[in-house]
Amino acid sequence: MAQWVTWMVAAGVLIVAELFTGTFYLLMLAVGLAAAGLAALIGFQLEWQLIVAAVVAVVAIYILRHSKFGRQKKVKAERDPNINLDIGQSITVDEWHRESGERAKYTARVKYRGAMWDVELVQDAIAQAGVFFIQEIRGSRLIVANSPGKINK
Repeated sequence: MAQWVTWMVAAGVLIVAELFTGTFYLLMLAVGLAAAGLAALIGFQLEWQLIVAAVVAVVAIYILRHSKFGRQKKVKAERDPNINLDIGQSITVDEWHRESGERAKYTARVKYRGAMWDVELVQDAIAQAGVFFIQEIRGSRLIVANSPGKINK
C-alpha cells in the first residue's frame, strides 16, 4: 500500500474516533495526518512527512484553541443547573427571619431532601411565606428567589 494511502486511512480512523468523543482535537490531528498524506503524494521522504504532520497538527490545534470552539466557558458550578440538579427546584418556606447588619438579609431553615438547610433570600425577592426556587447553592446554604425565571446562568 502506498504511503499516502496509509496516512489518509490513519486520518479517517481519527475522524471516526472524533465522532465518538465529540472533541475537535482529534479532527485537528486528522488534518495533520491528511497533510502528511498530501506530502507523501507529492513525493516527500518519510522524515518530511512526519514533520508536515506534526507542524500542521500543532498549528491546527493552536488555531482551534484560540477560536470560540476551543475556549472553555467559565461556569460557576453553584449556579449551573447542568452541574447541580438542585438549581431550579422548589422549596416551601414557612417563616423568614431578618438578620441585622450593614446589608439586612432574610434567612430561614427548611427541610429539603430529608435534611435541614439554611436558606437565604436573594436581594430583590419578597420575604413572605410560600414556595421559592433554588437559584444557587453556597456550601450548605440554599439561595432562593420567588420565581424560577430569576435563575442566573
